[in-house]
Amino acid sequence: MNDIITIGDAMIAFNPSKTGPMKFVDSFQRNIGGAELNVAIGCSRLGLDAGWISRLGNDEFGKFIRNFARGEGIDISEVELVDGHPTSLNFKEIMEDGSVRTFYYRDNSPTLTMSPEDLSDEFFEQAKILHITGIFPAVTEQNLEITRHAIKLAKKHGLTISFDPNIRLKLWSKERASEVLKSFLPDVDILLAGVEEMEIILGENEPETIIKACEPYQIDHIILKQGGDGSIGYHNGEMIEAPPVPPSKVVDTVGAGDGFDSGYLYAYLNGWSLEKSLRFANTIGSMVVGVMGDNEGLPYLEDVQMKLGEVERIER
Repeated sequence: MNDIITIGDAMIAFNPSKTGPMKFVDSFQRNIGGAELNVAIGCSRLGLDAGWISRLGNDEFGKFIRNFARGEGIDISEVELVDGHPTSLNFKEIMEDGSVRTFYYRDNSPTLTMSPEDLSDEFFEQAKILHITGIFPAVTEQNLEITRHAIKLAKKHGLTISFDPNIRLKLWSKERASEVLKSFLPDVDILLAGVEEMEIILGENEPETIIKACEPYQIDHIILKQGGDGSIGYHNGEMIEAPPVPPSKVVDTVGAGDGFDSGYLYAYLNGWSLEKSLRFANTIGSMVVGVMGDNEGLPYLEDVQMKLGEVERIER
């Protein structure tokens, strides 16, 4: 049985060999990216059983991603290699301060070969959490219907639904993102969102007003990610502001939100308090930004426990 399942595209992420404008970078390192896959990897490294639903190109890049996911202990029984659709790519531009711009090449995504009927009822029945993001439905209208069907299956089998809007305005407009992502909220149990994202979705940019605007949707856990300013959580009428965990150095901010999500879902499954959950998730987000790559910095449980001072590692 999987603790968490997720659905979405994955890409080969080309990371620059040096910082600065991409037009001046002459070499890149091949890595793997994709928000939903990152969350599955993050959860797996923490010790959870994670499953991933996707399609990849039947090419060398697709085989590389599939083998990598398998090596991370992820259930890839619902991942297929397909012909005629090359594995998606993205190139990153990283500046000296760690800020990132991403350039996507995913128009003919392998996920175009998926349909709602491809989702396995049994795969959902044997899971605890469905984690979705706003990226997958932004790629095509067909993906939106698949996401809605995934929510339907999750509700049918009593799964907790976790949702990170992960808004990518290179994929759709603010208006369309707001319309679609707002429609998911009535079915969401755990909301993991940035304050800026909630301004696009609900038109509110203050934590208190965001929480108030979410009341009609009866979301059990409202978690607002604030990057370097920490996070805010709301559950059972209690609102907690968790301070940030300063990173030793900011190298690459991509994947920090996915790491935070993984940490919070781990904490949720373990029944931790809101305060402890936010501290754990903040710590993981801080650890991720110190490593180059989309998921290379996602830590193992022992690494997080060491960072929190809960265990001691003897190096020599």
